[in-house]
Amino acid sequence: MYTGTLTDKVAVVTGGNGGLGRAIVRRLIHEGARVAVLDLTETESTSSGPSLSITCDVTELDSVQRALARVRETFGTIQILINNAGVLGPVASVHEIGVETWRHVIDTNLTSTFVCCKVVTEEMVRAGYGRIINVASVQGKEGMPLSGPYAASKAGVIALTKTLGKELATTGVLVNCVTPSAVNRGMFDEISMERRNDILARIPMGRFGSAHEVAAMIAWLAGDECSFSTGAVFDLSGGRSSY
Repeated sequence: MYTGTLTDKVAVVTGGNGGLGRAIVRRLIHEGARVAVLDLTETESTSSGPSLSITCDVTELDSVQRALARVRETFGTIQILINNAGVLGPVASVHEIGVETWRHVIDTNLTSTFVCCKVVTEEMVRAGYGRIINVASVQGKEGMPLSGPYAASKAGVIALTKTLGKELATTGVLVNCVTPSAVNRGMFDEISMERRNDILARIPMGRFGSAHEVAAMIAWLAGDECSFSTGAVFDLSGGRSSY
């Protein structure tokens, strides 16, 4: 159902060409936002509505600055940032993981979030308004065997969210994160059936989440109805984690 809660808001979604990213982009456009997608590959929009696809390495400051300058030229002041870009990384024990692999996962999942927040924060504070939503993971709350870099990076995203939320609490810029369990889209396809069964066994509701459920939560956090939550962690794990 269209509510128009984000009418004419300018939103940026990183990793918007992935399975979860596409669901987020569609929902934001459905709610009336003008959406720019930042991803390593530029694609034709599959969403009806105002959107812009920009090739960008969100781990690199210069690349993000150039991309967001283009967003401003096209749509105007950026009001919403969704940090969704990420990689799953290897299924391996910590002592088996190479240093370069570790750095790749940390950079893609955590450093990119820092870089994008850094670039948009001054603009949002100057305007007295902003919504930043970071996509973390339930693994960042509790860790998970054979997922060290991913869990650590998402724990970092949670901590960064809490820190930035406190720093900006009086500015009109709200910073929150969501912590989904496995969602049956995107990275889900990289998970073996054995590991899927292990993850499913940890979810009291007995099912995986959907990308639409995550997108719905993000759309609410991006709107004006979310007005007294900042530095907060919104759970989407089917009861696996209740904090």
